[in-house]
Amino acid sequence: MTDISPANGTPPGDAPQDPEAAANGTPVFRRPLFWVILVAVVATIGIGGTLWWLNARQYESTDDAFVDAHIVRIAPTVAGTLVQVADVDNRHVEAGQLLGVIKAQSPQAQLAEAQAGVAQAIAQVETARAQVSAAEAQRAQAIAQARAPLAVAQKAAQDLARYERLQKIDPAAVAGQQLDAARAQARQSAAEATAAQTQIANADANIRVARRQIAAAQAAADARRAVVRQANITLGDFRLTAPVSGQVVNRSVNIGSYVAPGTPLMSIVPDRIWVTANFKETQLRNMRPGQPVELKVDAFPDVKFRGRVDSIQRGAGQAFALLPPQNATGNFVKVVQRVPVRIEFELGNGPDPRRYPIGPGMSVIPSVKVR
Repeated sequence: MTDISPANGTPPGDAPQDPEAAANGTPVFRRPLFWVILVAVVATIGIGGTLWWLNARQYESTDDAFVDAHIVRIAPTVAGTLVQVADVDNRHVEAGQLLGVIKAQSPQAQLAEAQAGVAQAIAQVETARAQVSAAEAQRAQAIAQARAPLAVAQKAAQDLARYERLQKIDPAAVAGQQLDAARAQARQSAAEATAAQTQIANADANIRVARRQIAAAQAAADARRAVVRQANITLGDFRLTAPVSGQVVNRSVNIGSYVAPGTPLMSIVPDRIWVTANFKETQLRNMRPGQPVELKVDAFPDVKFRGRVDSIQRGAGQAFALLPPQNATGNFVKVVQRVPVRIEFELGNGPDPRRYPIGPGMSVIPSVKVR
């Protein structure tokens, strides 16, 4: 007997199915919409990953980097008590600015004595120059006085020669007494001329001696000036000035502190800073000086500083360690070494690092564009 449904008279096996119910019963992977979404997601991931890889392969980065600088440590070369210390903690100073003064007494007295010695040596130089002038005047006077004896000697020699020629021609033309008188006159005038020439030679010698005295006095003056310079240097050692422009840090003394030579007083961080980045040796294949760098300082993560590769150290850091490894002994395990790379900030391109409290030791993440 056939079972007929009381509602519509249709058998249960022939009842029509609901389309929504049929759709809910279809597996997800058989639905076209699923495959469309899956293909779109995979394509998006693939394209995004490819673009990321193409961009990331252009850069080499490391988190083993820090700000570096040639820190200048101020220390005296003489011992004494500080009588003046500039209040410049964590403040910028210019090169040559006074930082401190050490009490000095004996160097000032030595400087005064040396300056007095210079004045005395200069006076000696002037005296020697006056002696040269006097000697030159004496020489001029001797030359003037020698003109008459020389003229007389020349005339007497000519007369004697003429008498001797006449006597040879005619012995009776010249009396013997007259010839003897001419000879005596020639000898006397020649002696007087020789004496006059000797006075000129003595004057020349006096000039040479006076000039040597000038040279000696000038040498003595130069020596005294050297003593003054040394005294100034010694006195300058008691005044401590900034050798470079930068920020004063780590001041450890005050007025009244006794300091000895080499005692650290304070340090100066120069205005010029750079980044020392320790890259893996496998990252240096395409790295060259001059390549642009993007710098992110941990203290200012939202500020992108600009820089350029300055130089690459020729050698890994472990080669310069206090105790370098001896790979020729024992077992060897290869470790990727790190090589320091110096990166200079670009002041005209991007933020100026000098306007930020950035100093040595602060962490940096550099990204070098190598392609």
